[in-house]
Amino acid sequence: MTLLTRRALTTAALAGTFLPGLARAQAKKPIVIGHRGCSGERPEHTALSYERAIEQGADFIEPDLVPTKDGHLVARHENEIGGTTDVASRPEFASRKATKTIDGQSVTGWFTEDFTLAEIKTLRCRERLPQLRPASAAFDGQAQILTYEEVVAIARTGSQRTGRTIGTYPELKHPTYFASIGLPTEDRLVAKLKALDLNSAKAPVFVQCFEVGTLKRLRAKTPARLVFLVAGEGGPADLPGVKYADLVTVQGLKEVAVYADGLGPDKAMVVPQDANTLLPATDLVKNAHAAGLVVHPWTVRAENYFLPANLRKGDAQNPAFLAMQGDVTPVFKALYAAGVDGIFSDFPGLAVAARG
Repeated sequence: MTLLTRRALTTAALAGTFLPGLARAQAKKPIVIGHRGCSGERPEHTALSYERAIEQGADFIEPDLVPTKDGHLVARHENEIGGTTDVASRPEFASRKATKTIDGQSVTGWFTEDFTLAEIKTLRCRERLPQLRPASAAFDGQAQILTYEEVVAIARTGSQRTGRTIGTYPELKHPTYFASIGLPTEDRLVAKLKALDLNSAKAPVFVQCFEVGTLKRLRAKTPARLVFLVAGEGGPADLPGVKYADLVTVQGLKEVAVYADGLGPDKAMVVPQDANTLLPATDLVKNAHAAGLVVHPWTVRAENYFLPANLRKGDAQNPAFLAMQGDVTPVFKALYAAGVDGIFSDFPGLAVAARG
């Protein structure tokens, strides 16, 4: 063994000892997470969307999880389902419309916790952003709401079909709120992980949440990999007065690593942008890796609406200009260059292509 080889092995060993997240990041290519499936092309959280994401090469598909009245975990971005299903047009459910305060916000609509799973299954899904995504809206009414078990089944069928391991990346939504109404979700999810043979650190699953207390409780209940979601503004609903910015300092990230395996930041916290262009990457990935955390930023979208001016494409005078797809590849490449370990995208095929 040469001196150079010994030095290289020593460096690798030190990286594995002190920078486990970095060692993992260097060991394999970043994962692509189909955000709510392929939600840029199909109504979110449906079989249509998840299967499209798998077809496009996604490594993981993401279901946001909220409970039904009878305790089942179903895939919806929010527990308010008036915007993503046909419930508002169903006269038999008109009386279920309500106004509730969720994480400090007043919300009016129809809520999963007021429906049994059997009732939920009678609804049909629709595109949440029809003006921005009319092609996706063409699939309205074709799919029903899925349970977490059904999402896992889609991933496993996709794995068998493609020969790739497709994982799931569930997010527990509003856990403090649901606990307050007698529908706590942590134990329900852990029970599902155990029943589905996903209750291990090596299983193809990441569990994510914006709340610290939930992740700490999950850490005591499951060895499955956990990811702390953070935004550029605000803070965890279960820690009034605490800002996410306070939790992603160099010291804060070390504390996060006690109860989480990864960090899920808003992509602008990794690669900021102003109205005109992308800006230089921050030190967040480097600092998170130093704490032993993998980094999976959210969410890259391809429409002009979400891109800086120099990446927008098409005639700006066209009424549909903001809904047109721009040149999103530089966004993906900037995030990959920043050293992220994975990317959430509504367009997983584009994320896979940019990854190379």
